[in-house]
Amino acid sequence: MNNSSKINRRNAIKAMALSSTALAIPNLHSEIKPKVASLKGNINHSVCQWCYSNIPLETLAKEAKSLGLVGIDLIGAEGWDTLKKYGLTSTMCYGDLEGKSTRDLTKGWCDTKYHEGLIKHYKRFIPLVAEAGWTNLICFSGNSRGIDNKTGLQNCVNGLKEIIPTAEKYGVILNMELLNSKVDHNDYMCDNSEWGVALCKALGSDNFKLLYDIYHMQIMEGDVIRTISENKEYYGHFHTAGVPGRNEIDESQELYYPAIMEAIVESGFEGYVAQEFIPKNKENNGFDSLADSIRRCDV
Repeated sequence: MNNSSKINRRNAIKAMALSSTALAIPNLHSEIKPKVASLKGNINHSVCQWCYSNIPLETLAKEAKSLGLVGIDLIGAEGWDTLKKYGLTSTMCYGDLEGKSTRDLTKGWCDTKYHEGLIKHYKRFIPLVAEAGWTNLICFSGNSRGIDNKTGLQNCVNGLKEIIPTAEKYGVILNMELLNSKVDHNDYMCDNSEWGVALCKALGSDNFKLLYDIYHMQIMEGDVIRTISENKEYYGHFHTAGVPGRNEIDESQELYYPAIMEAIVESGFEGYVAQEFIPKNKENNGFDSLADSIRRCDV
């Protein structure tokens, strides 16, 4: 999240009270409105709800369906019925009404004092994800709070090993998100691919992957295409946004998303790519910008 925008995921989630969101794109593409049949089918497109917290989830779901998206990201159990109503998938599940600790970015697995609560909530929530027909469930390293990276990694291993058998039993994939600690999430431990991949290797389970956020990792390490290609087996999900600013993924920012998407397709990835930019263009509720981002990423 960009500090200058004064918007971040934590504040947005609090503001929408676990209920709504929406998206956006440039005017010149307002007429595009691609349907499912017009997309190439190489990328499974999704969008993050929190970026559009002023739009009811039902409105977002209708637009997502019309644009050919397969689902919506970061949805808790309170929104699943709405997604199913429109034939959409909860492409990345995010906590639930009671297990709110599964939504907290700062109190995560690297700090053992949070393990008891996390284990309880994830063991409860993993079966609910599976019963609903979904696959992906987000998790976070949390903030370091003075814990060194080596100790934090081992703490994550020890804690996650308590829930991975449950994830394997129910066919749910835990995805730990890579976030930048330079601009948006000061002190977050899982802030680079090297540390995240080391965690994946230590756990050794196909039911634990990394959520590679392109925006965050461009800020922290760059070299996006090579990193994706070399670590393809460890990435279970992708997020997009423009750098700098976390806005539209057009020519106003430094990343060339068509080439990044080509690399993702060439890696054999079959999961979801979710748009997670905060639209500057507010016309048409920002849906023009969403349509443009889908066009750019549909390689």
